[in-house]
Amino acid sequence: MKRLFVLGLLMLTAVTTYAGGYRVSLQGQRGLAMGHTGVAVVNNAELAFFNPAGLVFLENKINAAVGVSAVFSDVVWQNDEFGQMARTDSPVGTPFYAYFSYKLSDKFSVGLAAYTPYGSSVAWEKDWAGSHLVNDIELAAIYVQALASYKITDNLSVGGGPIYVSGSVNFNRNLTRTLSDIEGNRSNVTLDGSGISAFGWSAGAMWSPMDSLRIGVNYRSEILVEAEGGDADFENIPNSPLTPFRDTQFNATLPLPAELTIGASYQLNKQWLFAFDYNRTFWDVYESLDVDFADPNIPDSNNPREYKDASIYRFGLQYTANEVFTLRAGYYFDESPVQEGYFAPETPRNDSNNFTGGLSVNVSDRVAIDASFLYSRFEEVDASYDYYTENGQNVPFEGTYKSSAFVPGLGVTIKI
Repeated sequence: MKRLFVLGLLMLTAVTTYAGGYRVSLQGQRGLAMGHTGVAVVNNAELAFFNPAGLVFLENKINAAVGVSAVFSDVVWQNDEFGQMARTDSPVGTPFYAYFSYKLSDKFSVGLAAYTPYGSSVAWEKDWAGSHLVNDIELAAIYVQALASYKITDNLSVGGGPIYVSGSVNFNRNLTRTLSDIEGNRSNVTLDGSGISAFGWSAGAMWSPMDSLRIGVNYRSEILVEAEGGDADFENIPNSPLTPFRDTQFNATLPLPAELTIGASYQLNKQWLFAFDYNRTFWDVYESLDVDFADPNIPDSNNPREYKDASIYRFGLQYTANEVFTLRAGYYFDESPVQEGYFAPETPRNDSNNFTGGLSVNVSDRVAIDASFLYSRFEEVDASYDYYTENGQNVPFEGTYKSSAFVPGLGVTIKI
């Protein structure tokens, strides 16, 4: 049973890194509408996220962009061998972003960014077949980044800055497949971690070898997330010396992997803009998770994940119809870092095809309304999680997963 508890904590902290879970990128309505491209696109203050080196190329002195999205996700699991099926009933996620830049001179700009790349939740049906792995999880994280952008020459700039991360997570699962109290209520544990903080940095460059072509690169550092003094609350525990669970605390440290994005944009004419981004996330750093428990009756544990590096291929298109309307469309293919045997239902993810679109409406010379949508279709997968142990026996959890997500979004762009 102690090993089961350890695995529960592993799932809790793994979610904070996108590990094993689908990653819906929502860091700007204009960028998202173009397949979430942006490392080489000078469009608005969304550059604060995609590539801060480009902020100095914005024409206006003051630039701002704010927005919010609504994430509607659906996951279905079934096991034909045993005639079982379950579906998630997750609440709507609402990740947001806010970007600001100020041009101090023709060669130097500063900025500030705040965004929520990990604001999501997953909730399965109560006491479903995989409840010993997860019932529900809620995650909220805010990234805050100070930025600077400097123009080295008329067509070359660099930029970046430090990142501060603050977040919290709440996770619940049943302790085993059958354990319950005398009244038949399933024994479960709720793991709560709040006040989690960490630091990192990003740096980028942008180069325009000709007026119609831009090339960009942006690197985001590995970030070590340390959950210290998290609370574990046990419920419906039978009164037996064989189940000595009691409320305790835990510490855990794990890496958020570094990532590199390179890309280009080409202005075909006044109406058409094409963009391509390639992202590589260095997941191979996430080999295992070490968990330290305050209760000496619960042994410390090393838990393997053995993730692999993963790539995202992004394509975007923008058409400026007139002075009022700008239309956008895009597509990206997102590889999963999860290897065979490590597919866990707390964040069910496989390779995905993602289709995007949107538009901007200029309501004045200074204000525009930005809208986007994203449809993510994850490839159906027959997968298993092979590292659950009960009564000294390995008990894989297997099944077929079908997942999808629909995400509409709305934002405002301001330039002065």
